[in-house]
Amino acid sequence: MSSQLDLGCEHVRGLLESVLQLDSSKVHVEQLQQVKAELPGRMSAKGPNPEDSVRSTWRRSDKKDWTYHHWIIDTLNIHHANLDESIPKHAKSEKIPYVKQWSHHLFVLFHALSALVVHQALVEITGYREPSRWIIGVYYFIAYQVTLAQEVRILRRLAHAYGFLDGDEHERNDIPDVGVPRAAASLFKTLGFRIIMTLLVAYNPSQTPFDAMSSPSWWVWLCVKIGAYPVVLDFWFYWYHRMMHEVPSLWRFHRKHHLIKHPVPLLSAYADDEQEFLDMVGIPLITYFTLYAFGCRLGYYDWFVVHQYVTYTEAWGHSGLRLYTTPPSTVDWLLSMFNLELTIEDHDLHHRKGWRKSHNYGKQTLLWDSVFGTSIGRIEATKDNIDTAHGVRMPLI
Repeated sequence: MSSQLDLGCEHVRGLLESVLQLDSSKVHVEQLQQVKAELPGRMSAKGPNPEDSVRSTWRRSDKKDWTYHHWIIDTLNIHHANLDESIPKHAKSEKIPYVKQWSHHLFVLFHALSALVVHQALVEITGYREPSRWIIGVYYFIAYQVTLAQEVRILRRLAHAYGFLDGDEHERNDIPDVGVPRAAASLFKTLGFRIIMTLLVAYNPSQTPFDAMSSPSWWVWLCVKIGAYPVVLDFWFYWYHRMMHEVPSLWRFHRKHHLIKHPVPLLSAYADDEQEFLDMVGIPLITYFTLYAFGCRLGYYDWFVVHQYVTYTEAWGHSGLRLYTTPPSTVDWLLSMFNLELTIEDHDLHHRKGWRKSHNYGKQTLLWDSVFGTSIGRIEATKDNIDTAHGVRMPLI
């Protein structure tokens, strides 16, 4: 009985915190009504819905009880933090270091272009110029996975060096005990969906990476696409994301993602299947055809590079690191000029302070939130709180 009561209290507290965010001065009647409306779904006659639990104890549990899902995550070594290593905590008023923008570009381009170079090397060694789409798909899926795993491990190192946003009050969420299978599956579904979509829409079997890269215009257009694609993608994502919050019939597809208040990279895709599909296939496809309509056609190889930029930003955006940084982009200078750039804290606040109604719906820029009036002020990553004397470099490996 005691454990059931504790679990019930945990769920009620989690729901209340999602609305109140520990700030009683910002309680609104409408938000309290949302809490009341959702309680029946969270609390059945038999107790709380176990699927809503964000309790995470599995990493310290007996490994004999683990399933292959647990082993996948642990073997890849992609946890957001090491269990027995301390994480620094900072007051919100303390200066926040910044990440050097060029180091983001260097990481993404090094890993993305390395995948293209290895592909070309295999062509030269084997003489096999036109492998099937599925061979190409498996190769680029592995390359994608290796790069993302490396990024997450680096983010963990940075976490132990610089700490997390809101770290003086809250710990980061880890993968919930009930969500380990979903989190493990997301590693394959999210990247796999993107690769399959790109193969079906843009892959030309007769074109090797060097066939594309040998043209100077390919590099010029790549620079254009690195800047344009995230902005256009973010327009469609903004409205899709905002509708998922504000349209009652759509909220149920997004609600699981918002059970997490202090996300980490592995929880970027912690969501229902419908949301995962739209995130990874629906919105990118609409973006592809939007750019195509304006004369900017994405080929397989440049789209792969651009996807690396998008995924890189998504992982950073869910990292919660106490660092000031903006997504790498060829138009970052322009967005920053008008204060339209996205920071880690912007999406972190979307999770912390958002439930049915939220702010900062964009995930690549703050452009559309600023245009449509849904941005919210930063707390720690304000311009006057940046430690301009303390630059951090994103390591390559």
